Amino acid sequence: ARRGGVDEPFAWESREYLRKLCVGKEVTFRVDYTAPNIGREFGTVYLGDKNVAYLVVAAGWARVKEQGPKGGEPLPNVSELLRLEEVAKQQGLGRWSKEPGAAEDSIRDLPPSAIGELSGFDAKGFAVANKGKSLEAIVEQVRDGSTIRVYLLPSFQFVQIYVAGVQAPSMGRRPPNPTVVAEPEGTTNGTTNGDDSGEAPAPLTTAQRLAASTASTEVPPDRFGREAKHFTETRVLNRDVRIVVEGTDSFSNIIGSVYYPDGDTAKDLSLELVENGLAKYVEWSANMLDVEVKIKLKNAELQAKKEQLRIWTGFKPPVTNSKPIHDQKFTGKVVEVVSGDCIIVADDAAPYGSPSAERRVNLSSIRAPKLGNPRREDNKPDKFARESKEFLRTRLIGKQVTVEMEYSRRISTMDGQNAVPVMNSADTRVLDYGSVFLGSPSPADGDDTSSAPSTGTQPKINVAELLLSRGFAEISKHRDYEERSHYFDALLAAHSRAEKAKKGIHSDKLPPVMHITDLTMVNSKKAKDFLPFLQRNRRHTAVVEYVFSGHRFKLTIPKETCSIAFSLSGVRCPGKDEPYSSEAIALMRRMILQRDVEVWRLLPLCFVHISIFNI
Repeated sequence: ARRGGVDEPFAWESREYLRKLCVGKEVTFRVDYTAPNIGREFGTVYLGDKNVAYLVVAAGWARVKEQGPKGGEPLPNVSELLRLEEVAKQQGLGRWSKEPGAAEDSIRDLPPSAIGELSGFDAKGFAVANKGKSLEAIVEQVRDGSTIRVYLLPSFQFVQIYVAGVQAPSMGRRPPNPTVVAEPEGTTNGTTNGDDSGEAPAPLTTAQRLAASTASTEVPPDRFGREAKHFTETRVLNRDVRIVVEGTDSFSNIIGSVYYPDGDTAKDLSLELVENGLAKYVEWSANMLDVEVKIKLKNAELQAKKEQLRIWTGFKPPVTNSKPIHDQKFTGKVVEVVSGDCIIVADDAAPYGSPSAERRVNLSSIRAPKLGNPRREDNKPDKFARESKEFLRTRLIGKQVTVEMEYSRRISTMDGQNAVPVMNSADTRVLDYGSVFLGSPSPADGDDTSSAPSTGTQPKINVAELLLSRGFAEISKHRDYEERSHYFDALLAAHSRAEKAKKGIHSDKLPPVMHITDLTMVNSKKAKDFLPFLQRNRRHTAVVEYVFSGHRFKLTIPKETCSIAFSLSGVRCPGKDEPYSSEAIALMRRMILQRDVEVWRLLPLCFVHISIFNI
């Protein structure tokens, strides 16, 4: 039936018989005659060696046209068609069914079309009710490579579906058919209703002129628009498909995933379009999809760009501020956790205790909350910044790790990790990024990361993935062709799990507030006021925050909520610029920096004397 019309009896069953008989199969045909007045050609179609007209008439789903002057051109083999029709009538097949009420039952009860502004269809309510459901449908029309119109079964709701995550080239716009505006009744000599005032009609507004000009202008298809439409038509037009409703956009257009059969498997139309260079990845609608599907689409687009397929012909990768680092892999011990996404590792290949052994490694493709500056009131730490750093400290300090360096990036010293143009090298520095792996993870970490083989020296736990899965970091937003982690897909999956579980920075809860008084930044009177509280206990559990020299350190005592400067009693190491000063500092950094320690025998001097033991 046409839109708003009513089926003839058995019309849908007849169409379905022919659709299932022929769609997707090779046929041969010949043109028997043409009808110039309607611009159509009529012919005979063969499915293999069988005449399709014979099959349809024999099944009772079509009648033979009347012959003669009013019935059109005489049909070839009309006698055989009439014989088959008579047999179908006698057997009560198809439209010749003799069952009572069969004709009435075959007429579909069509709901109003959901296409068009005046349809009144509640697209948002439909999307909410069917979110994530797999709906059976038949594709009736392909508007362009990524937009189809379908009948949803069994309701026969006619809807338009925009394929989620992609956009194919436009098919342009044809000008509307010219219309003749009839002159209103009662007009004489160019006047309306006898009004001969002679006043000219009001001039058109700018918006009216623009609408009139665009409505009558033909817009040609985009490059590869026809190819994309043909690609989709040959795969889904008049086929049984599955529609998974993902949501709606701000204009109440239905966004969904389309899966069509290909042998024993089901293929994703969006992925096929992108892989063949006939559609581009669209972030806003891809956000409705599962993270695994997003990864596949993005990777497919990058590959199509590299191969310059179809719409990407002549594509030139943009200039980026990142460069790959090849064949740099080393093992070492974690000496310091600078922040939730940056650590310092002592390379095992360098001499023990050497300052040159320490290598700064930024974790690839993640961004932890900023710690801020404790010396500035207007630069406070972000939510979960301390928790992110503390999580890394408890997992990594003193542990043996494997580091795979992946890329370097030039950033602005003013804007943190924001990239800067290559030509502007002032106030910039180059950071090295890599993936860090723990060889012996704790049992509690095993459920938060993807499994990895344990053969040979294969690392088990990606530290960046572990941070993301606990909600202590975000994924970095890379531009196309910008270097990224070699394990980016696993990072995206971990980030998605944390978002769904509302962990860490994704939760609505605030982290516990911890106020630490830094006694190294206050006057001597306030520092002395803290001393009695520190001397109440003979021993204190603390964390070494900084190494000033071989014997002077900065210590945080969580139980007393303060940080103090201290030195080892009875020991003096070389001072600044003295021989072996840097070696002494490097040794202490490797032995005690950021480790849990026990201190005792606090003495009231100008600086605090303690003895320290590594736990």
